[in-house]
Amino acid sequence: METPMVYRILDSPVGRLLIAGDGSALRRLAFLAGRRPAVDPAWAADDRGILDPVASELEAYFAGRLRRFSVAVEPSGTPFQQRVWRALCDIPYGTTLSYGELARRIDAARAVRAVGAANGANPIAIIVPCHRVIGANGSLTGFGGGLPVKRALLDLEQGTRRLL
Repeated sequence: METPMVYRILDSPVGRLLIAGDGSALRRLAFLAGRRPAVDPAWAADDRGILDPVASELEAYFAGRLRRFSVAVEPSGTPFQQRVWRALCDIPYGTTLSYGELARRIDAARAVRAVGAANGANPIAIIVPCHRVIGANGSLTGFGGGLPVKRALLDLEQGTRRLL
């Protein structure tokens, strides 16, 4: 029998987060930032602790004790989006790269805008580290959690700011 999707709202140093998964993988991690949670009516509240490993790893990350997540993730998207999201997971902790470089890494150098769109559609923020992608000139560009949150995550990873 398939485990149903469960969700939890977490308070974090970068705001409230919605996490959702089914026991085998995390499928959603979204910033709420004052928005109502996009909870599917078919999801149940996580009252059995299925998402405890995700919450624990996020806490360790925000405390600066975790550099690489081990929780299984299974984002839902097109094959192209999947390629982009896998490449995001290969960007080392504490480093950034441009959208153009990310496009080159997936052998789609001419698809910079499509890479940017896939990055923006990432359903598992932080753990699939879309915040590590910046503009070609080094500027911070759009981010679902807002640019101050992107800056805070990059500062945490570069050792210039503590969040917890």
